[in-house]
Amino acid sequence: MNQQMINRLRKMQQEMMDAEKRLNETIFTGSAGGGLVKLEVYGSREIKSVNINPEILNPEDKELIEDAIMAALNDAFNQIDDETEEVMAPYKSLTGMF
Repeated sequence: MNQQMINRLRKMQQEMMDAEKRLNETIFTGSAGGGLVKLEVYGSREIKSVNINPEILNPEDKELIEDAIMAALNDAFNQIDDETEEVMAPYKSLTGMF
């Protein structure tokens, strides 16, 4: 492999690492129950915040609240997966090169 090709591969590898860093730092907002529960999740899948609308804090609604939180989390994680796939698509062909 010549030096020019190695430099291009290193540059692409750095771009891929930068893209991954941006994804990990991006905040995704998941919601459920028509916005009654909202979560902010970093691309690294670390939960930043949970916001539950006071309207649903009736103790009898415990199961509803739990289900809404899980649905909001899944919504945010699906957004992360979609964004990751889109951002990383140009680098998929490089997987076998390293």
